[in-house]
This record gives sequence, structure tokens and C-alpha cells, in this order.
Amino acid sequence: MNLRDLEYFVAVAELGHFGKAAERCFCTQPTLSGQLKKLEEELGSPLLERLPGGGIRLTEFGEVALVHAHEALVASRRIADLGKASRDPYQGDLVLAAIPTIGPWLWPKAIPALHGEYPNLSVFLREEQTAVLLRSLRDGSVDLGILALPVDGNGLEAAALWDEPFLLAVPEGHELSGRGSMPVRELSNLDLLLLEDGHCLRDQALEVCRAAGAREREGFRATSLESLRQMVLSGIGLTLLPAGAANPESGIGLVAFDQPPTRTVGIVWRKGHPRSRAIEGLARVLRTARPF
Repeated sequence: MNLRDLEYFVAVAELGHFGKAAERCFCTQPTLSGQLKKLEEELGSPLLERLPGGGIRLTEFGEVALVHAHEALVASRRIADLGKASRDPYQGDLVLAAIPTIGPWLWPKAIPALHGEYPNLSVFLREEQTAVLLRSLRDGSVDLGILALPVDGNGLEAAALWDEPFLLAVPEGHELSGRGSMPVRELSNLDLLLLEDGHCLRDQALEVCRAAGAREREGFRATSLESLRQMVLSGIGLTLLPAGAANPESGIGLVAFDQPPTRTVGIVWRKGHPRSRAIEGLARVLRTARPF
């Protein structure tokens, strides 16, 4: 058994098709199929059920084996990363992920800054909600995460990047749209549009609502900040936006708070990560790319 055979197996399992898996692995379909048959013979049990048209279905054994194949490939990549990082922690591939309420506004400034400072670093971007991102950090599929602190620190380390204030977004012409700033207590008895469950920003906004006496607008929960923005633009309601995502635009009024509620944005990584020595430098560059 070798790592290449495991890569073939994982590719077929993920794509569900021999031809597509061969394209991903840069080999011919007969080569991939032949190596998988040899792997099954070596293991003494079939991994896949071949279907007409090149499709596949995992056997019960294949389902279990796939988990361990993933672990083996991740471990091999970690060893390769250790070798690269021991020479220069600012070279090679880096998978950088952020939660959806940060990434779209951070990337346009952060990526040019990282490339300018560390030209030998190849950065790959992902966006994941907090719970998924924390799992990805722990299993090694993501190197560094940008998300709101605090987080479940089991097996992870974190460093704060910046505190981000919240602003009130109102439709153009709303009675509050001309206000330069306001006390948070004036949110009392207002109905606010919020994100759906799974977004940490929802929990943070709910904390602000509870403290100020505001309420969640019934019958609507958005899947993204852009959905919230469009609802405000349409005059349907008000919402809280983090400053980095609150770019002024026609149709939306942004109102600051005298003593604004904030969220802490931080960088999170796995304890013992081979790039731990590079965190300070990467965090410094990311702070200069703060999106507000």
C-alpha cells in the first residue's frame, strides 16, 4: 500500500466517478482502476461497488477505510509541511480560512499584503462557518483560521487581531438615517433582522439585542450578510453590521454607537502546527489589512 493508491481511492470516493477521479489525479482511468483493484486485493476486501457508466458506491468496509485514508493523507501532508517549515515557515502552501462575515471583506486587502510580504507563500482561501472551521483546523485541512473570539480552545491556540465595532444599518429615509451616532439603549423596542443559526455573528447580535432591549424580527433569518444588506436596501428592516462589512452605499444609512458593542476578530491555529513560528509575522500583516 502506498500514498498514491490512497489518493486514488479518496478521489474516486469523493467524486463518485472513475473518469473524474483520473482527471484529478493526472493519470489514465485504466491506471487508476488497476491500482484500486490491487489495493483491494492487498486489503482482502472490496472498497467500491462499480456501477454502470463509471460510477461507484462505497462498500461498508470502504466507508470505514475512507476515514483512515483521509487521516493518512493529512498526516503525510503534515510531515511535508514540517520539512518546509523547518527551512522557512513563510514558504510553501498555506490554507487560510475565515468565517463568511469576515472573509469577503478581508481577502481583497489581506492577500496582496501577504503576497507582498511573503512572496514564496502560496495562500489558498476557504470560507466556513465557525463550527466547521474549528473542525478543519483540528483535522489539519486548514492551517489558519480567522474568526470571532473566543472559541473552544481544545487543541487550538488563538491571538487577537482587532476589535470590530457594530453599526446600525437603516434604509435611506428612515428616521435614524441622519444620526451620526446614538446610544445603544435607543435600540430598545426596535425589531432587527438577523442571520440564521450557525453564524456566530447571530449570537453576537442577539447579545446586543438582549442588552439593549431590542428584538429579532419574526419570520425572517438571512443566510448571509449580503441578504441582510439587500433587505435593508429594500426598506424591509434594520440590522447590525460589523464595521468591516458596513461599506456605505446608496440606499443604506449607517449609524455608529456612542459606546459601540464590538466583536474580537482573531487568528486561530492548531497547537504544534509546523508554522507556529510564522504566526506572529502573519498576524502582523493581517492587522495591516483590517477591513475598516
